[in-house]
Amino acid sequence: MLIRNARAWPSTAGAGAGEPAGIPVVDVRIADGRITACASGLPPVADEEEIDADGCALLPGLHDHHLHLRALAAAQASAQVGPEQVRTPAELGTRLRAHDAALPAGAWLRCVGYHESVAGPLDRWALDRLLPNPGRPVRVQHRTGALWVVNSAALARLGLDDQSGRPAPGQTGVERDADGRATGRLWRMDRWLADRVPGRPADLAAGLASVSARAAALGVTGFTDATPGAGERDIAGLAAAVADGAIGQRLLCLARAEVPVPARAPRFGLGPVKIMLDDDTLPFLDDLTGTVRQAHAAGRAVAVHCVTRVQLVLTLAALDRAGRRPGDRIEHGAVIPAETVPALRGLTVVSQPHFVAERGAQYAADVAPGDRPDLWRLRSLIDGGVAVAAGSDAPFGGADPWHVMRAATRRPADLGPGEAVAPATAIRLFLGEPTAPGVPRLVAPGYPADLMLLRCPPREAARSLASDLVAATFVGGGQVYRRGGGTGG
Repeated sequence: MLIRNARAWPSTAGAGAGEPAGIPVVDVRIADGRITACASGLPPVADEEEIDADGCALLPGLHDHHLHLRALAAAQASAQVGPEQVRTPAELGTRLRAHDAALPAGAWLRCVGYHESVAGPLDRWALDRLLPNPGRPVRVQHRTGALWVVNSAALARLGLDDQSGRPAPGQTGVERDADGRATGRLWRMDRWLADRVPGRPADLAAGLASVSARAAALGVTGFTDATPGAGERDIAGLAAAVADGAIGQRLLCLARAEVPVPARAPRFGLGPVKIMLDDDTLPFLDDLTGTVRQAHAAGRAVAVHCVTRVQLVLTLAALDRAGRRPGDRIEHGAVIPAETVPALRGLTVVSQPHFVAERGAQYAADVAPGDRPDLWRLRSLIDGGVAVAAGSDAPFGGADPWHVMRAATRRPADLGPGEAVAPATAIRLFLGEPTAPGVPRLVAPGYPADLMLLRCPPREAARSLASDLVAATFVGGGQVYRRGGGTGG
């Protein structure tokens, strides 16, 4: 394939410090899944497909460095109950009843995106009042992804409605009241629930295919799945979805250290070991240090979930003890004290800049004033020499990377306006290598032909950061999206 008359950006390692202006027009040749030549006036080859870019931008495809594919696929068929959709207990009850009426008897009602600003903290009894249907099991996921709340019918189905107070294996996240009754609040039990709540493999495959197609239309050529606790079965399932074409992008998965790479795994790989931290269950420093050392000994970097000040400080201390490995990452970095910025050099912070836009009202109400200047740092990290990349965290954040980029350039006046970055810098947050998110991929010979062709020159694209800019998307040189024509082969 030959893409003629394209403005390729970035095409050199030093490109992109400012606005992408004055980029020359070149031809880009693709063969065997890679870029083989990038120059003006490349001679044609017999039977070679040619695409005329007409002076428009040709960039590396976007890589979403942190999302949750299965949860995103499932969210498409779930009731959305976040503050963007419902604002009061009455509206929440109305939505639950509407979805209840549309489901067959006995089927689970799955809801996502909940925040306490809608109807306060939920428990089994609150859900029973909101939907007084004793035959309908309901589960509601908090927008953070850390908590599921289920009603009494669901607790009975799951075998959790007892007063023993003695957790069985996998049930340590079951919250109980002083009398030993399950409150319906289940912490970090995604995997346990997934094993027990009925679902059809065909529905998951269709959901993943839908997610992949939508992402391709946005120029996304790769994902990093950051699902906590992903085991061998989870990884094998996602690898099969890539091999079977349900997922058309490249896929890197964060997984436990002992998980092997599946044998049939084109466009698939394992990334760092995901380490989850929650303030209520923080490990001792020696234990966290041992976990990091174990991952490093297995030849794997670590990706540590850090959303609070104490989680970040503990992680940095563990990395100082265990030693750092290339590829070690901080996931989220929601609160980063200024004094810790120098200690982050050599790591990559995978951030979600759009959370400030999507959750600004909740942050203004819930985040302590002392933490607000440290909330979702971006520009200060880059200026401080820290590698930064972006991930959507979908479905717990919006899945459109162009929305993330726009949010990175427009910080609210009361939530770190100085952390905004230039549009070209925002684009580069999604142009990093999957295994080294802070290292940019280039439109240059030798690089994989994972590319997006836009409908305008680079400078115009940087000015608008619009979600409908993509004209075509290529993974390994194969066209997976064409504007007006859907997906290709």
